[in-house]
Formats: sequence, structure tokens, C-alpha cells
Amino acid sequence: MGTKLELAQAHGRHHDVGIDLVAMCVNDVITSGAEPLFFLDYIATGKLSPEAMAEVVEGIADGCRQSGCALLGGETAEMPGFYGPGRYDLAGFCVAVVEADAVIDGRSIQPGDRIVAVASSGVHSNGFSLVRRILAMAGVDASAPLPGDGRPLIEALLAPTRLYGGLVKALQQAAVPLRGMAHITGGGLPENLPRCLPAGVQAVLDATSWTRPPIFRWLQEAGEVPEADLWKTFNLGVGFCLVVPSTALEATLQTCLKAGHKAWPLGEILLGSDGGAQLSGLPI
Repeated sequence: MGTKLELAQAHGRHHDVGIDLVAMCVNDVITSGAEPLFFLDYIATGKLSPEAMAEVVEGIADGCRQSGCALLGGETAEMPGFYGPGRYDLAGFCVAVVEADAVIDGRSIQPGDRIVAVASSGVHSNGFSLVRRILAMAGVDASAPLPGDGRPLIEALLAPTRLYGGLVKALQQAAVPLRGMAHITGGGLPENLPRCLPAGVQAVLDATSWTRPPIFRWLQEAGEVPEADLWKTFNLGVGFCLVVPSTALEATLQTCLKAGHKAWPLGEILLGSDGGAQLSGLPI
């Protein structure tokens, strides 16, 4: 989760970082088509705060429930003098299972396939070193309403990472032929989507197919962030991507909607060079 913890602890928001911790593991393993089985956590602090730790563990348990996996346990370490007052660090891991012949690794992706974007809940858990720097530069009241959103700025920034495990399971139960998936984390679309693409194809995206959520507009304007840096740091509203045959596009969108996720056609797979996967169509 990186330095999002610093901001969350400074504002006393402990529950949602537990969800973030689970999401950063679960959202990765499900890209292979695997079903999350169980999760374990590690919490390190200088002096244990029972109230804060209870909130963190409740958040972790909440994330596990949403993901359909068990929270088997974890480890808590007190290290006086190593962490400052009120500070703690989190780590965790998830184990998932998939049959060998059902692994989704992108090898079946071919020209003509469609790319579906699934909305994020906001910044998720990446880019917070830049977020914190922008907050310091802007000198704003973090409790002030976010323009175009209405929520306090800090609430929009610390919204927990959206979990996509339930969505992938729903797509599998609906027999949607998933050929590739990508969890959009640090590096944004430019660095994450190509990971699920085989050599010899290119993903052509329509950067006008969605409107960036207000939090990203605020970050760009308040921090005077160049467009290229914005794309390579944040998810910009796209938290997860699905690659499906063109014939399955409508079924994919309908299943996403029924599962409570906003989704839209993001682009198409075309024939590319033999040098590896390519990505184009972004304004950078």
C-alpha cells in the first residue's frame, strides 16, 4: 500500500487501509483466473494501539469477506523505537488456486478482441508519494469539499481500493470467455495493461471513452502534474481491465453492471509488431 498509510494514519482512518491491503493482493491473483483461498497479514508498530489495530483487522476481514477468502490469521510485532508514536506498517499475502488448464495468461488474446475498462473507486493505493507532495504544495484544508464531488478531499483520496474478485467470479459463472485481465496499479494503464498481452499484438485505447473522476482533475491542477506523469502514476478511473472476444462484449458489460461495477468499452486488440505487446491511443 506504500505511503497511503502515512496519510491514513495522520487522519485516523484505519479500517479502509485494511481493505486496501487485501485488495492489492487479491486484485493481482485474480488476473490469472485464480480463486482466492486465504489471506494472512503482518502488522508492525512501535507501541500497540488496540483501538487502531482493531479497526485495521476489521478492514482486513471486510476485504476478505468481499473477496470470498478466509482470513487465517497473522502476526503482530511491537518494535519500540523503530516506529514513531501512532505509526504502524502493514503487509500481507493471498493464496489462490486455479486449475492448470484454466490459467488465464493472455496467450489466447488475438486481433479483434475487445478491451473492457472497469471503474476504480479513486486513487486506490498507488501514487501517494505524489499525492502527499501535492497536498503539501497546495496547502489546502483536507476536510474541504472536493470540487465536482462534494466529499471531503481526504475522504476522496483515502477511498479504499475496489475489490474485483466477486466480479471475476461472476464473469466466470456467466461463462464469459476471459482471455486476459490486468489490475491497474502503479504505472497506470501504460505499464499494467501490456502485461497481459502476448507478443505481436497492440492494444489501441480510446482515451475519450470515459471522464476522469474529479479527484484526478484536482490532483493534476493542484500539483501542475504533466499529462504524461499523470497517466504513468495514477489509474485515472480505470481500476481493472478485461480482454474478451468481440462477441462477448455485451455479455461482459451486462455482467459487470449486474455485479455492481461500472464498465465500458475501452479499446481493441489489433495486429502489432513481433517485438512485443504495444499500447497506443493515449494522449502522451
